[in-house]
Amino acid sequence: MEVKVYVEGVHRIVCGVTEKTTCQEVVIALAQALGRTGRYTLREKFKEYERNVTPDERLLEALEKYGEQAKEVQLTLKHIGPSLGEETNQPKAQMRPLTKVYRRTLRFNTNPGCSREYSRQK
Repeated sequence: MEVKVYVEGVHRIVCGVTEKTTCQEVVIALAQALGRTGRYTLREKFKEYERNVTPDERLLEALEKYGEQAKEVQLTLKHIGPSLGEETNQPKAQMRPLTKVYRRTLRFNTNPGCSREYSRQK
């Protein structure tokens, strides 16, 4: 399935989103596809209601709660700060290792054709 996300006012499409795809996976796919570093969150907006989507939240499950109005939900990628190593000026070797690495393929493209792929290995 495709999910539309706004990045700095530009409409982007993330393909390959399944029921198991988390917000964190979508954020990583977008940031890597754009060549950006830092900390990001997905912001969900529906009419006057806005909230940050939690990293472990399943994106399609969250959108299903809106029923037929899910098409009106706007997702926006927001930059919330520098990467941990950038912020603390800590050498990267001293940073905590990642505890989870996912095996998932998400494709990202600015056009509906979805030709770029994002992969992570377990």
